[in-house]
Amino acid sequence: MTPEQKCRIAVDFHARGNLAEAERLYAEILGHEPNNFLTRHMLGLVRYQQGRIPEALNLIGSALKLNPHDAAALSNYGLVLEAMGRFEEALAFYGKAIAENPGFAEAYSNRGDTLQALERFPEAVASYGQAIERKPDHAEAWNNRGSALLRLGRLNEALADYGKATALRPRFADAWCNRGKALHALGRFDEALAAFDKAIEQRPDYADARLNKSLVELLLGKFDSGWRNYEGRKETFVPPAKGKFPPLLTSRADAPGKTILVHGEQGLGDTIQFFRYVGMLRDAGARVLFAPQKQLIRLLRSAGDGYELVDLDERSLSFDHHVPLMSLPLLFGTVLENIPAKVPYLFAEDGPVQKWRDRLGGHGFKIGICWKGKSTYPHDASRSLALAHFEKLSRLPHVRLISLHKGEGEGELNALPDRMIVERLGDDFDADAFVDTAAVMKCLDLVVTSDTSIPHLAGALGVPVWVALSHVPDWRWLLDRADSPWYPTMRLFRQPARGDWTSVFSGIATELARII
Repeated sequence: MTPEQKCRIAVDFHARGNLAEAERLYAEILGHEPNNFLTRHMLGLVRYQQGRIPEALNLIGSALKLNPHDAAALSNYGLVLEAMGRFEEALAFYGKAIAENPGFAEAYSNRGDTLQALERFPEAVASYGQAIERKPDHAEAWNNRGSALLRLGRLNEALADYGKATALRPRFADAWCNRGKALHALGRFDEALAAFDKAIEQRPDYADARLNKSLVELLLGKFDSGWRNYEGRKETFVPPAKGKFPPLLTSRADAPGKTILVHGEQGLGDTIQFFRYVGMLRDAGARVLFAPQKQLIRLLRSAGDGYELVDLDERSLSFDHHVPLMSLPLLFGTVLENIPAKVPYLFAEDGPVQKWRDRLGGHGFKIGICWKGKSTYPHDASRSLALAHFEKLSRLPHVRLISLHKGEGEGELNALPDRMIVERLGDDFDADAFVDTAAVMKCLDLVVTSDTSIPHLAGALGVPVWVALSHVPDWRWLLDRADSPWYPTMRLFRQPARGDWTSVFSGIATELARII
């Protein structure tokens, strides 16, 4: 068999997904012909697909020295660079591939992927569009353009692209899952659940589809199946120190008399909300070690004794089981009727409370406000809002607006509408995460906030808090209710339509005028 024949057979194995056999044949050919461009390039692609990235970089790079004008090799070298996080270099190689072959749809699609990784979503949409123009049946480009459109909030366009992807490839599990995400964002919940089911039908072990299905189920109050499917997150998020832990705690019956490590996950607000379950695990007879995000340790100490706050990196930790914090609602069989909602379960320190009471004084109706979360959160655009929306509240007699906000969005305090006043708490505010915020909240009459960690802190402290929510909110706020079963002192104000913050703040202003 000639090397050319052997290479054709190897490429055929490669195309059918038999990487092991393709790898064997490519390596055999290179043993005889080390300067065979195609074989070196294709073996590099196998290494990329196997996750052996440095080897892939070396092989495709050496192939390009043999043929620097091959568009496919240039594009695949870009893929390897992207996998290494070298995004700008990857873009340059996609550009070279396109210059060599302007009709090369795959290079445009790959460039779109890298632009998405850089969060340059409008450019990604354009690049996918160029791929689709050149190859209208490119299902991956349709799917990935949908994802870029989704991040831009162009939901109906995203849904149309996912529909095209699934029409082209009916068993395209990723596109079905993404279609479910778009339908969820549009508030078409039954259709979203059906799309996630379709994705799981194609790929029964599809953890991301299970997780996203759970977000709809939990939003609808279907906690029984929702918590079970929410466990899919443990396969999509990397657990801390994976591999060295003792077994997961999967039943409350295994807790009494055992030492259980509970580790925090996701955002600070999630830890504050679900911290209540740490005490419940202790009351179930376990010795509890809790490893939260380090910046929350001082705040959580306020809850008292009965568990130990630890650092997950401590080598001396010894325990019988571990459990992620947000698996505890499933462990305790949480449904709407038995949500543990006794507040307060966190407390402000006396010293900071007195300091801020003296500094703020007793005059006026004091409202703490927060308007933005972290922009890195994928759905931040729908939950964060402009500070100017609070102007209606500032016009009410005796109202004092006091900023509880730190970080992104603080610059809006420098560009307030005329006659709108928002008091700042100074550079020394909250040097230790949430300690001052908790103390200030205890000196206020009300907190009004967007959906960030702030409402969770206020709710855990038992402080009156009103939350401005998007039309399709995060799952924990449920639907069609003005209260929260998680926090008795909370009131929810919901957008009547997507993006309509004006109506939300008109409603808040009307209710505020009634009580002050």
